[in-house]
Amino acid sequence: MREIALKAAIALVICLTMAFIALPIASLFLKNSPDAVLRSMNDPAVKDALRLSLTTSTLTTLIVILMGTPVAYVNARFSYFGKEMEDSLIDLPVIMPPAVAGIALLMAFGRMGIVGQHLNALGFSIAFTTLAVIFAQVFVSSPFYIRQARTSFEDVDLSFENAARTLGASRIYAFFHVTLPMAMNGLISGVIMAFARSLGEFGATIMFAGNFQGRTQTMPLAIYTTMQGDLDVALCLALILVAISFLIIALVKNLTRRMYKNVRN
Repeated sequence: MREIALKAAIALVICLTMAFIALPIASLFLKNSPDAVLRSMNDPAVKDALRLSLTTSTLTTLIVILMGTPVAYVNARFSYFGKEMEDSLIDLPVIMPPAVAGIALLMAFGRMGIVGQHLNALGFSIAFTTLAVIFAQVFVSSPFYIRQARTSFEDVDLSFENAARTLGASRIYAFFHVTLPMAMNGLISGVIMAFARSLGEFGATIMFAGNFQGRTQTMPLAIYTTMQGDLDVALCLALILVAISFLIIALVKNLTRRMYKNVRN
C-alpha cells in the first residue's frame, strides 16, 4: 500500500512539473492565431529583429569558434601556470548576471571605458552599435562552446594523436586530421549551444548596445519593446524563438546520441 502511494505521489509530482513547464509554452500557441502570426511577420520590427538576430548570432558563433577552439584544445591537452584561474574566468559569464555583464562591457569598451575612451579618441565607437551586440553575445556565449569543446577534446584518446605523430605527422596535421574529426560531434553541439545563447541574449545587449530598431534591437529586445504596444508582434517573435529552441534541442539530442553510440562502438 505504501509503495502504491509513493508511486502515485511521484507520478503526481512529475505531472505537475511537466504541466508547469508545458502550460506557458502551450499558451503562446493558444493565445495567438495563425492569421495574427502571418500578419505580424510582415511587421518591420519583426523583420528587422529577425534579420539582426540571425546575422549577429551567426557572426558571434564564428568568432567564438575561432577564439574558443585553440583555448579549448590547449586546456584539454596541456597544463600550465594559471590554468585553473583561466578556467574560472571562462566560466564567469555563465553565472554573472546579464546586467552586470552589460555594465562591465560598457566600462571596458564604452566611450568613457578603459579601452573605449582610446578608441573613441581615434573616432571609433563600439557601444550602442551593432558591433556592441556582437561583443555582448560573444561575452555571454563563448563559455558554452569552450566548455563543450574542451570536454570533446579530452574524450579523444591521446594515443591516436601519438600514433599519428610517430608516423611523421606534425602536431597541427594530427589536430586537423585526427583529433578534430573525432571530436566533431561534440564541437557541433557546443556551436549550437553558443548560437542559441547568443540568439537569446537580452540583459548585456540592452545595457551595452541599447535598443535601436534595425541596429541593435534583437528578437528578445523587440519582444520587450512590442509588449508595450502590440502583443501580436511580441507573440510572433516569441513563437519564432520557441521554434528555434525546439530545433536546437532536437539537434543537440541527436548529436549526443551519436556521440554515445561512437563511444560504445
